[in-house]
Amino acid sequence: MIKLLVTGVWICGVALASVYFSVQTANQKDEVEADPAMFGGLETVRGEITSIPVIRDGAVQGYFLTRLSYTIEPEKAQKLTIPVPDLVTDALYSALVGEQLIDFSGDREFDLEGFKSRVKDTLNERLGETVFHDVIVEQIDFLSKADIRSNMQRGGTDLLKGEPVVEAAETEPSQATAPTH
Repeated sequence: MIKLLVTGVWICGVALASVYFSVQTANQKDEVEADPAMFGGLETVRGEITSIPVIRDGAVQGYFLTRLSYTIEPEKAQKLTIPVPDLVTDALYSALVGEQLIDFSGDREFDLEGFKSRVKDTLNERLGETVFHDVIVEQIDFLSKADIRSNMQRGGTDLLKGEPVVEAAETEPSQATAPTH
């Protein structure tokens, strides 16, 4: 009989202990780590191809072509009154033409990370807060005037001067000579 009583107390003790520990583990709050910036929460906006003339010594030396994408907070992007592509084009012109961020003479290497961070910083400075989180390069090219001419000659394309489509007299019939009284 004592064995039966000790067994019953032992089973009750084990049951109470298991319930206690299961309640304790269920009430523990797991520390949730925030997802890194590249996983969720940000939206990628694909930019347009931007062609920026490279002007040196008062003449166009070639064209810098780029297509960039941006990770941006969607809530803040919806609040913008200026479209994102317009902001980006302005930042590119400011960085490449105004500040001459890239040395097109070939004297020094192209700093891609510096270029990306400068474009991102220019955009965020203009907005007054961090909206753009990363710049993703899809395409960067530089075409000199010689490259453009060479490509056009290989393709058999000639540069032609524009000709008027319609004579001036045909476009303005109201100015034709009218009889005078």
